[in-house]
Amino acid sequence: MTTVMHLVYADHNATTPVHPEVAAAMSPFFAENFGNALSLHQFGQHARAAVEKARAQCAALLGCKPGQILFTSGASESNNLAVKGLAWARQDKGRHIISSTVEHSAVLNPCKWLATQGFEVTFLPVDATGRLDPQDLKAAIRPDTILISIMWANNELGTVEPMPEIAALANEAGVPLHTDAVQAVGKLPLNIEEVKVQALSISSHKFYGPKGAGLLYLEKGTIPVPLIHGGTHERGLRAGTENVPGIVGMGKAAELALRELATETPRLRVLTDRLWKGIQERIEGAHLNGHPRERLCNTLNVSFDGVEGEALVVHLDLEGVAVSTGAACSSGAVDPSHALMATGMPRERANSSIRISLGRTDTGADVERILEVLPAVVKKLRAILA
Repeated sequence: MTTVMHLVYADHNATTPVHPEVAAAMSPFFAENFGNALSLHQFGQHARAAVEKARAQCAALLGCKPGQILFTSGASESNNLAVKGLAWARQDKGRHIISSTVEHSAVLNPCKWLATQGFEVTFLPVDATGRLDPQDLKAAIRPDTILISIMWANNELGTVEPMPEIAALANEAGVPLHTDAVQAVGKLPLNIEEVKVQALSISSHKFYGPKGAGLLYLEKGTIPVPLIHGGTHERGLRAGTENVPGIVGMGKAAELALRELATETPRLRVLTDRLWKGIQERIEGAHLNGHPRERLCNTLNVSFDGVEGEALVVHLDLEGVAVSTGAACSSGAVDPSHALMATGMPRERANSSIRISLGRTDTGADVERILEVLPAVVKKLRAILA
């Protein structure tokens, strides 16, 4: 009799499985309701109504108005449109931009590119937990500062930045604030009425929606220079025929994220805490990376003395447990995580880290399975490297 391996997917910060209700909502828009949302006939109007329903669903999740939602292909496009587009739009007021050293590459690299085009970028440091000090931001703001871009929660460490304080400082200075909220959505309350930002990026596939769909929230009057020129789609700010199935799916995922936030966040917190406690009890030389409290409910970044993170990922996969060494966009990179190194962590410890990110598909049994196989894998790899 063949034994079926217990498979555990614990890499939800990289991507999430599409929720069954999301897949069901999308299905009619591949063939039955296939119209172009800009067409005037009934086929197009059915598609337009679906797009606008999704816009309202996404707005409800963020606590904003539907007209402030701009659909994109995902967070990388949204981040580029916010950073580049707002820098270009405001360059007559100055050319200074502020960001942080732990941003996702979809913000870091646009900032670095702008620095080659005559803009000046200040990358603020973080402490040993990956958290930015708002006073550093206050000190960095200058009369010629035209944009601040700080992520809401870190994709690798799970550390949640002090966004209310950051937003208050930016608003007081009159500088537009953009935040990459990709990892925060569905895990933290995101109410733009309470935490006032001028631009915010999210990606559908991080909260059980389809890949290839994202959005950029823009406060009224915050208008970037478009990256893509063409038709009049999305108020003329993002040309290209709308991805109607993807947008419908993201709308449904947003509705579900809002509905399940109050129950899923504490459930994941309990599982993550149980996992970390078990690791501490069963494995010596394990170190938690990131903030011990101000951390996403589902995320553990842990280093293990005497073990390489990539080897851990491979050997855990052989046991049916999927984790990562950090950002999926950087997998295969030789250098250690820039986010971990930004905390002042020694290179050896950064290279020995893995990220475990739980999600709605994970249960207590999955946590126990990780705790069953992880100690043996760590022991085996330590013996090999000894």
